[in-house]
Amino acid sequence: MTVHYKERTAVQIHRAATSQSDACRHLPVILLFVIPGVSHHACEESWEEIQSKKTIRAENEVEANKLVNNYRFGFRKWKSHVTERPFADRSEVVKELYSELNVIKPHAGQLFTCGNVLYVFLFGWWVSLAYFLVGILMFITIIGVPYCKLCWKLGCYFLWPFGNSIHKVQFVFNVGILSPLLVVQRRFSTYVWLLLGYPLLVVVHSLACFISWILVFTIPVSKMNAQTLGVILLQAPEDVSISSSYETRALLCCYHAANWYYYKYTVDGINVFAVNLLPLVIVALVIGYIDRENQYASSDVKFAIAIGSIIPLSYYIGMGIASISAQSNFAVGAVVNATFGSITELTFYITALLKGHREANPCLQEVVKAALTGTLLGCILFIPGICMIIGGLKHSEQRFNSRCTGVSSALLFISVGGVFAPTLFSKAYGNLVCDACTNSTGGNGTSNSSGPFVCHNCHYDLNNGTLFHNHVQPLVYTVSALLPVAYIIGLIFTLKTHSHIYDIHVGEGQVTGHHGTVVHWSRWRSLVILIMATVLTSACADLATEHVQPILNQPNISQYFIGVTVLAMVPEIPEIVNGIQFALQNNISLSLEVGGCIAVQVCMLQIPILVLFNAFWDVGFVLLFSDQHLWASIFSVILVNYIFMDGKSDYFQGDYLVDILVISSHFFINK
Repeated sequence: MTVHYKERTAVQIHRAATSQSDACRHLPVILLFVIPGVSHHACEESWEEIQSKKTIRAENEVEANKLVNNYRFGFRKWKSHVTERPFADRSEVVKELYSELNVIKPHAGQLFTCGNVLYVFLFGWWVSLAYFLVGILMFITIIGVPYCKLCWKLGCYFLWPFGNSIHKVQFVFNVGILSPLLVVQRRFSTYVWLLLGYPLLVVVHSLACFISWILVFTIPVSKMNAQTLGVILLQAPEDVSISSSYETRALLCCYHAANWYYYKYTVDGINVFAVNLLPLVIVALVIGYIDRENQYASSDVKFAIAIGSIIPLSYYIGMGIASISAQSNFAVGAVVNATFGSITELTFYITALLKGHREANPCLQEVVKAALTGTLLGCILFIPGICMIIGGLKHSEQRFNSRCTGVSSALLFISVGGVFAPTLFSKAYGNLVCDACTNSTGGNGTSNSSGPFVCHNCHYDLNNGTLFHNHVQPLVYTVSALLPVAYIIGLIFTLKTHSHIYDIHVGEGQVTGHHGTVVHWSRWRSLVILIMATVLTSACADLATEHVQPILNQPNISQYFIGVTVLAMVPEIPEIVNGIQFALQNNISLSLEVGGCIAVQVCMLQIPILVLFNAFWDVGFVLLFSDQHLWASIFSVILVNYIFMDGKSDYFQGDYLVDILVISSHFFINK
């Protein structure tokens, strides 16, 4: 079914015009459909007024709820479907991805392709060699000669399987003419095959299946090996025939070893890349908690695996949040987004602060601050920038509502200003204290020394009770109390008191419920997965903080650089992918909102929660940032406000944002 959602928001999903004149020229097509009864004097409306009226289309009510949630304040944006799409409605390219390798195609196209040639070098030669060796083994047993012939036939087949097919030949035996000796011989031959030949081929095909699945684009090879292992090798040898006939069905037929569109492949609604990365979680936990002495893996390897394992867990958390929000009312969705939306980052931050407090290591506290700043910079600069670049390369120029983006940017500016207000206050009224100062003449900072001074480990004095305890600390608590209140007010405004901006209309003759909709994850299943992913994220974050110290001890890497780059951006990779997918669909508005939503949650939820946690459990977290953090964040917000003013984006503007992020990150390398 098709559910039409009319909403008067600031972001347009489907546009038929790229300018005001084009919009007026297509007015009978667009505006009369969105707002029935509109007259042609609407051509006098501004571009912003025209583009704010649109229609959202979805396959069912659950998907429509997910799309509407993408435009709501406080809801993280999610691109992937949370329900099963009807297979008949999918494109031919997608149907090919999920097709079984048992349908013969008389016109399969060119078989001599780069992917097929690559198959011979990656898989074909050693799989074929394994069959010939197993065939020799079965020949030696004498009684396994029928299976020897089968192995040699399959060995030739797997060297170049494209265009050929494996069929099951039906023989009709008269049981009366089969002697008991022949029956016993066939039975013993099968036993020898299952004990000697089949287990060896299980190892070979399992290895080929695993490698081809991990490579993603060679998933057809994985399907071919799985089909051989589960069906063909369990047939009687005389029942298996290899030919190039054009029958309708076969046991196995493959025409292409690779398909570049397999990046779209999903398993139970989860992208194949996230599925493939999930074993990293098990590897991280095993080598992290068992190999305590670093006998089998160094701290660098453990840290990399622990950080990498957070990527699929973040994806599963995002899918769970989107599934629950799409199947629930706005209140439940808002609570789930506010609690689990920041759980990945908060888990790492709190774990790092606790570890730093136990070990009296202030370095980890600086890592947390650097990660917070890095998340802000990544959400403000990198996510919009990379989405503008990729979207601009495909669509040349993309438009968005500058008024709405201006409101979001203003909210972001206020949030960032509130977070860095205590830092500005300390810099204006605090005393700068340095651990050591030297000059070029070798003096130690006394009055007899002359020449320029070089000071190290400079910071603002926090032991000044008059300033910090009476002014800075109350300001920190005030800001931490006001920002969540502002967040709640935003939720109430957009989801309750002014929810009429989302006018939901169901097409005539359509069913309004979603009882016939098949969701990938039910609400209870999503909740269980969210809890499990949160627990695993906590364990992986603990391993990452445990093994980050040896990396920080290296002279050419600072804690600021690790926090701003790796620890800040890796957990946000699923969000970056969502933003890129929106941009490729010419929906740059949602791409820009992806980063803004995360940045607002960092300022209005994550940082206040850390301050509240420190108030009850003093771990030494003080909401005072360094100069690099302060000026890089403020300059980024100002730059983004300037770029978003014209309501247009292209890859040139996106390159600006990414370049600024790279330059900003360079300041943290040797700090």
